[in-house]
Amino acid sequence: MEAGMETSQSNDPCTPAGDAGCDLVTVPARQGLEAVDILRRGPGDAVGPVLHDDGGDTLGFVVPAGTAAGWDVPGSTCTETDGRGLRLSPEPPVEGSDWLLPPGEADLATDPAVLRRALGEAARLIEAADSCR
Repeated sequence: MEAGMETSQSNDPCTPAGDAGCDLVTVPARQGLEAVDILRRGPGDAVGPVLHDDGGDTLGFVVPAGTAAGWDVPGSTCTETDGRGLRLSPEPPVEGSDWLLPPGEADLATDPAVLRRALGEAARLIEAADSCR
């Protein structure tokens, strides 16, 4: 993990046109939905815009630019967009996707440290649920 990844970068803005760039953390849908629930139960605006693919296989969390450089959460990927194609507008930014949580007026990104913790908690919840079957 890169130094500084655990410091709060909460809700760093991504410009509506995507000019500043945002990164996108992609996770399996089941883990992502659990993480969204965890984040929404947290204080304040803990979760920013979230994309889902039309097949329902993955969710993508918009995070501040630069997150991809230190992202190392197993089972997920973090992609640098450098403003290429990611647009924080009501219209889906990528063909074959849609917003699960659309960008709001402030177009805020999810704090990567908070997302990391939520994804870890979600993985533990899923593992516990699956072991009870």
